[in-house]
Order: sequence, then structure tokens, then C-alpha cells
Amino acid sequence: MKEIGIFNPAASVSTAGLKDLGSVYYNLTPALLYEEAIRRNEAQLTAEGALVAYTGQHTGRSAQDKFIVRTEKTEPHVWWDNNKPISQAHFDTLYADFIEHARGKDLFVEDLVGGAEAANSLRARIITEQAWHALFIRNLLIRPYESELQNFVPQMTIINLPSFRADPARHGCRSQTIIACDLDRLIVLIGGTAYAGEMKKSVFTALNYLLPERGVMPMHCSANEGEHGDTAIFFGLSGTGKTTLSANRERTLIGDDEHGWSKSGIFNFEGGCYAKTIRLSAEAEPEIYSTTQRFGTVLENVVLNANREPDFDDGSLTENTRCAYPLHFISNGSTTGTGGQPRNLIMLTADAFGVLPPIARLTPAQAMYHFLSGYTAKVAGTERGVIEPEATFSTCFGAPFMPRHPSEYGNLLRRLIAEHKVDCWLVNTGWTGGAYGVGNRMPLKATRTMVTAALNGSLKQGSFRKDAIFGFDVPTELEGVDSAILEPRSTWADTAAYDTQAKKLADMFISNFEKFAVHVDSDVLQAAPKA
Repeated sequence: MKEIGIFNPAASVSTAGLKDLGSVYYNLTPALLYEEAIRRNEAQLTAEGALVAYTGQHTGRSAQDKFIVRTEKTEPHVWWDNNKPISQAHFDTLYADFIEHARGKDLFVEDLVGGAEAANSLRARIITEQAWHALFIRNLLIRPYESELQNFVPQMTIINLPSFRADPARHGCRSQTIIACDLDRLIVLIGGTAYAGEMKKSVFTALNYLLPERGVMPMHCSANEGEHGDTAIFFGLSGTGKTTLSANRERTLIGDDEHGWSKSGIFNFEGGCYAKTIRLSAEAEPEIYSTTQRFGTVLENVVLNANREPDFDDGSLTENTRCAYPLHFISNGSTTGTGGQPRNLIMLTADAFGVLPPIARLTPAQAMYHFLSGYTAKVAGTERGVIEPEATFSTCFGAPFMPRHPSEYGNLLRRLIAEHKVDCWLVNTGWTGGAYGVGNRMPLKATRTMVTAALNGSLKQGSFRKDAIFGFDVPTELEGVDSAILEPRSTWADTAAYDTQAKKLADMFISNFEKFAVHVDSDVLQAAPKA
């Protein structure tokens, strides 16, 4: 075995059980990883110097192929209704087969950290068979200083072998693709998929499992901070504007996707960003666009033209095109990955039914209700078979990454909101004047104005009305925003159709929340819409 790069010989890759390997490349710099990725035909250069790679069959997460090892220790703590179990015996067989599959292979090892707050961080060793995967995860997690690497002892190990094919009969899984998480030993095995996002979400899953026991809230959210230390957090599912709205040049970006909330404040789990690039433009999102034009950024499934220039309007491979870059590629990126206690909490939804107001103020009970609901909507054409708006409820705005029961996260969030007197808002970045296909998308300029007013405190000083169906407070006017859009019903040409649509959406909320009813207090149940 030939070892190349910066490493601690006392903690070699053999600690993960792998043996009889080819060359092992430790903690290589981006330039060296570029060279290896291109030499091995894994990726190619863009005209501006970014690295672009293609993931083949899997262009997104394989949620149905993710498993957690069911043991005496995990049994009472994991939300098994949401997480697929795998036996310890099947996992051990899978691990042994990974070891056998890795024999003779060249591997890339990156020693990284999840969590910018030292007391709540997780040291992770990521072992991959592809150089571009090593660069990807190096961009996404926190990179220790070279001096720290000399004594690096991993707490978590991820082994990512895309060329491995699982056997459902032998490994107790669903297909040839598998993401198996042993939360007792903190070992994750990824096989049969080259989608790089599986690695970062495995670290997120582990932190989501570990941190609540310490009273720390793990969150699928972005976060930024104003010049006076006023931190804001943004929850939202894909396509709701979480990355776009948090990337504000007037505020410091703490992070775009995964954070913890501790007694010290907000801290990023990551050291980079993983932004969607479909229809990305320099005009609409200049900060993110600029990262795609520089050395070190990894583009995933982005189509190049004949001149090797990215075509961000081309979704022929997938709508889920991405770029992965270190946080310092953003001019206003945080240098510490931390912020103070939040003053504002914003939940984003893209309501394709055209019912919800563009912004509403929530009580702590309403905030918990909408956090557990995690509502947004798919629109026609985004997925095969979707011909009209379709409600999507993903509890905690990230159900696939939540090992524990949602009520555990919800109760922790509610306590923190009350303790720190956080103002909570629901922001609809979806449709107004009608449902998708009839109405129009909420103007981004208006959304930015409303969010800015919420963050600087001016919005809560204005007048509000009580929404008759959903019960939250809606502002009646705001400078710079057409007052008409603040009253969704008045924007519909057919108000009777609005009433029908609003009742339909309210019924969906109520039906979805039935599974949480026994886990929440009566005031949270009272926060439900009135059908």
C-alpha cells in the first residue's frame, strides 16, 4: 500500500478495516485532486477552471435505499416509521463485502469536521474511490489545519464505493444501491451510487442523531447574520428559496444548508455550500454564479457546451444540477461558521395552490405546527405524473435526514424559540393570484423586501390582520410591496375558487398532522387551520 499526501501514520486507513489496497491518497490539495480526477477520466475542466463530473443513473439522493442499523441502543431512539432498519448481521456482512471489494483499489481519504462549534463537532474520515468525490466532500465539510491533521482521530467513518453493487438477498436491502448507517459505531457504507450528496447528508444524519441528547437543535436550514449580530435562520425544502434568500450581500452568510442551535448560538455543520444551478444566472444570483467560474468548485451533472462553458438552462440530465464550493468563495461568507442567538426564524414554502399569504407572523405554537408539517408543493411538470399542484409535507423541513421522532426536534425548537424570544415568520415564495398555471410566481423583489423588513424589525411594528383559516397574523401593508398581494383572496379573479382551494389545502394540513397529534400540546393542535 502506497500512502501519498498529508496524513497521520498512526491513524492510517487500515483503522477502517480496509486492507491490501493500492495507493492511498491522504488529504490531497484541490490541485492534486484535480489532476487525479482528470487522469482517471472521472471529470473534466470547464472553460473557467471548475471541475465538472457526472453521476450517471443517480442524479439525486436514493432515499429508499438508506438504512439504519437496528440495535438495542438505537431501537428506542430512532423514528422507525421514517427510517428503514437493517440488522446488525446484514450490516456486518455488507462491511465485510466492502472490505473485499476495496482490495487492490486506489482510495482517497479526507479527514474533515462536521460542526463549527468545537464542543458539538464530529471528526469524520471519508474514504472514496473517486478523486472528485474527495474534492467534493473537502469543499463541503470543515477543513482542519494541517497541524490538526497530525493528531486527527476520526469519530465517524464514511466509506463510499460507487462501483460496489449490493445484493438484496445477502445484505437485507432493496436494490444494488445502499446507504447503510451504523449509528452506534458511526460507520456509513455507500455503494451503487455516484451522487456525491449522499456523503454530506450522512454526516448530517449522524449529527441529527447525536446532538438532541446534548440539548442542541440540529436544523436543515440556512443562516445569516446582520452587522449588529442579529442572526436569522431560514427553513425550507428544495426550491423554496432557502439558499437564494439567505445569500444577502448586506448580511454575512453563516451557511446555506445545515446548522446547529446551542446555548452559544448558531453554528454551521459545514465549511461549504451545495447550491442548485438549474437556470442560474449572474443577474439573479451573482454570488453563487461567480463560484461556478473559478478553480476549486465542483459542478455536478451540469451540461457543457462545445466551448466547455456551463449551460445552466440545460436540465436534460437532471433538474437537480449542483455546484459545491468552499464557503470562502462567497465574498460575505462567515470566517467562523458561527453566529449569535437568532432574532428571527423564517419558514419558507412554495405554495403552488396560491392560498398562503406572502408573509405571516407565527406564535411559538404555530411555529411548531408548521415546523412539524414542513409544507411546500410540487408543480405540474416537475415529476412524471404530476399534472396539478401537489402538496408535499416533509416534517422538520428535512424528514429523510431525521433519525429521531419529529416531536423531539419540535419540542426542542419550541423551547429555544421561547427562551430566546425569537420572532417567527412563514414566507410563501410560491404563487399568487391563482394556483400554478393560473396565477403568477410571487415576485422575488417583494419577497426580499418583506424578509428584510422582518429581519430589521420594522415589519412587526406595522398593522396585522388575523387569517380566518390559518389563524396567523398577516401584515396589512408594507412600504415597497403592493398591498394587494398581502391578501391572497383578493388577488384571485374567482374568489369562490380561492375558498375551495383554501379549504382543500387546510384539509391537507389537518390530515397530515394527525400522526403528530398525540405528541404535542393542545395549543399546538389549536394552531391547525380551520377547515
